[in-house]
Amino acid sequence: MLSDITQIAIGLVCLYFGAEYLVTGCVRVAKVFRISPFIIGATVIGFGTSSPELAVSVLAALRGAPELALGNVIGSNIANVGLVLGLTAFMVPLSIKEKRLKDETPPLLIATFLILGLAWDFHLGRVEGLIMAALLILYLGISLSKKEDSEVELKDESSLFAGRTMGFQVILIVVSLGLLIFGAERLVQGAVHIAKGMGISEWFIGISLVALGTSLPEIFSSLIAAKRGHGEMAIGNVFGSNIFNILMVLGATTSIRPLNIVENIHSDLLITTGLTCLLIILIRLNNGLSKRDGLILLTCYVVYLSLKGTGVT
Repeated sequence: MLSDITQIAIGLVCLYFGAEYLVTGCVRVAKVFRISPFIIGATVIGFGTSSPELAVSVLAALRGAPELALGNVIGSNIANVGLVLGLTAFMVPLSIKEKRLKDETPPLLIATFLILGLAWDFHLGRVEGLIMAALLILYLGISLSKKEDSEVELKDESSLFAGRTMGFQVILIVVSLGLLIFGAERLVQGAVHIAKGMGISEWFIGISLVALGTSLPEIFSSLIAAKRGHGEMAIGNVFGSNIFNILMVLGATTSIRPLNIVENIHSDLLITTGLTCLLIILIRLNNGLSKRDGLILLTCYVVYLSLKGTGVT
């Protein structure tokens, strides 16, 4: 028990400092290259926080577990919207420029409806994987080519890493991402051991603690970004993470090995699509997410878990 608590404590420390310095490094890079905090959140942070999903899905496909490979992505996207943005907005209201939302909404909706259409027949082949990979390259090219006059001001910045070179900032980002992933693994492993010792079922552990663990990097990085006043970076983190989960994770996975799904996944596909559309509607109403919006998203996520738990979906 003591060792498990120690792992949880180590995980929380790594998550906090990983998120703290990840946001610091990303904002500095955004200023130098005149890239908006939203784009940095959608690309650099989104890519980094999707790496655990990439590893899980590729290994699942290679081991003949296609449901796990696809379910990992769909479940993660639902958690990113309902849990990550819901919790972040409930704690710190988020805002985004109307033009930014108008420009960045299409890629998220295209990726979301793409996987809805491609996976509806319970099969994802190499051709579909290559299509998703091509769209990912196009998305990255368009996103990173956008330049603008950045007016970002760093808040709560650590003087320890102030005035360092751009190369150092890149290293800081990479190390911070590693801390986030390592911290999430430590926390989940400790929590799972404690839960098993208390007699909690592995299934419930899977849909709660493990699902939370894969979302912890997004949660901490979004909360730190929002705390510093970079609401666009927090929203961009989830937009980018969901796009990467579909185009990069499933694109790479199905390019390596096609997925043939046995279980009925229609309800989950419809839920992730509906929740994404709800997110866009809520943001467009107020050019951001209020505490009330955060509560709505959190409620949707809790209802989803409850329905899964009772076998309704």
